[in-house]
Amino acid sequence: MIQVEPDIQQKLVILGSEAADEVTDVPATRSIQQGIRHATGFIYTARQEGGGTTRLFKVLQTNACRFACAYCFTSCAIRRRRTTFRPDELATTFVILKQQQRVDGLFLSSGIVPDADTTMEKMLATVERLRFKEGYSGYVHLKLIPGASFEYIERAVELADRVSLNLEAPNPERLALLAPDKEFTESMWGRLRWASEVMRRARQEGRRAARSLTTQFVVGAAGESDRELLETVQRAHRELGLWRAYFSAFHPIERSLLADQTAEDPARVMRLYQADFMLRDYGFLYDELPFDAQGRLPRDKTPKEAWAEQHLREPIEINRAPRQLLLRVPGIGPRSADRIIAARREARLRDLSQLRALGVTTGWAAPYVLLDGRRPALQLRLW
Repeated sequence: MIQVEPDIQQKLVILGSEAADEVTDVPATRSIQQGIRHATGFIYTARQEGGGTTRLFKVLQTNACRFACAYCFTSCAIRRRRTTFRPDELATTFVILKQQQRVDGLFLSSGIVPDADTTMEKMLATVERLRFKEGYSGYVHLKLIPGASFEYIERAVELADRVSLNLEAPNPERLALLAPDKEFTESMWGRLRWASEVMRRARQEGRRAARSLTTQFVVGAAGESDRELLETVQRAHRELGLWRAYFSAFHPIERSLLADQTAEDPARVMRLYQADFMLRDYGFLYDELPFDAQGRLPRDKTPKEAWAEQHLREPIEINRAPRQLLLRVPGIGPRSADRIIAARREARLRDLSQLRALGVTTGWAAPYVLLDGRRPALQLRLW
């Protein structure tokens, strides 16, 4: 039987579409509720942290994989067409897309075959060709391969702007249900720790290195609780300097080991992101999060609203409260808290319209604040 290798366009279709489950930014509330994917084939439009968007060429080096992960398109247990980009092919393809002004950056992931180091060699060769032969100095997000050797992790940190490794599950017990061939403590968490240390040393020595470290979790496939996930996230923020955790709601894949399992509610993902913001940006501790007896976050309100209902017994005076207390008020985020502090240096804040102009979601904030000693008039929210 003669087998014909796919051409470049066919590889793009296969290896671009199968990279879709890699999350590249935090979805907006509307996107989560309506299931919107901001992707066109292998080009993914992601929001930037400071505003605006960027177009990422989101692709796999290969969709062949030696692991039989129950949640994954590239699982070796699923019969599908397998193909691989050679490093020169993939680098050239990216350069063409960049010259055509179709993409702004590269997001490179991969299946794992025949082993971690061989896979990382090909991914690194792709990025090295871009950096040193093609002269590309723009954004690269490079996935780290579980179990890869230290020198490959170090080289990835040197070449990329962001590196990540998907933990997929919050602990070894849950990972065993999702990916029985993978090892959590050393191959995954340990490699994230190595990357974090390389980044830390590079910053101290003034050398170029990736600016941020991220991870991703599959939500709802292994029976994990919100408490388990967020306990691991807080540990990663504290021990690894994790910039962000991404959450991907489980959805069954035809012919996979979990094909008959129910898809996870995207609203759960939204609550996990909101709780992580509380840990990362709002000064909350993991023990303060409003879990129920089963370790779940509320679904009918934000975690911050649930916390406020339990703990903000007295309203907070907007004109005097320190920043850390303002951040405890629903509807006030880091940017609006800073604007409040700047505005009240100039004049007393006496009306909800002033807070609204500063970026506060006043429908959430109004029950918990005083404005110049007075409670604002409350208007019931429609939803």
